[in-house]
Amino acid sequence: FATSGQDCLGANRFYIERPVYAEFCRRFTEQTQALSIGPGIDDPDIGPLMNPAAVAKQQEQVADALDKGARLLCGGAVHALGPLFFSPTVLADVPPEAKIFHEETFGPIAAIAPFDDEQTVIRQANATEYGLIAYLHTRDPARIYRISRALEFGMIGVNRSKVTGAPIPFGGMKQSGLGREGSRHGIEAFSDVKYVCRDWS
Repeated sequence: FATSGQDCLGANRFYIERPVYAEFCRRFTEQTQALSIGPGIDDPDIGPLMNPAAVAKQQEQVADALDKGARLLCGGAVHALGPLFFSPTVLADVPPEAKIFHEETFGPIAAIAPFDDEQTVIRQANATEYGLIAYLHTRDPARIYRISRALEFGMIGVNRSKVTGAPIPFGGMKQSGLGREGSRHGIEAFSDVKYVCRDWS
């Protein structure tokens, strides 16, 4: 929900292993409901969205998910503070065909679904035309290695949400950009290699 979800690195799709799914949804919803909402001058957790089109997109994605069987755990509507304030929203049991699982959201919505096996969740996570960043939380080093390699994203955050910085090769796959910025990879992306062969005789 950083910057009210208006962040290209924001996590919108959450795939949670079924044994902890119900408890995760409960705790996540409690934390979401505790977030403060208001204008930026008051330093709230959640501020306004950038324009009416951004609000309309939240409304459309929430309505689509609910029509397809998702459950609304909190939020889901424009806040009483004004037309650009959208309440932080948690959706559970979101089906794979929901728009929010395939389109960018750029708003304060968390769409959650359970998973039972690794291969299925990898396939679902990769089922998007975008591929900037994915986040993985696990204590299993072997699972970190397997899933990080299988995910079709330019960056993977493992057990953390902050991944950027000057030495980081920032960039994605698929429709999330070409090349990298930052680090030597960024310099190489904006450079051309030139070969000069000289005869000194």
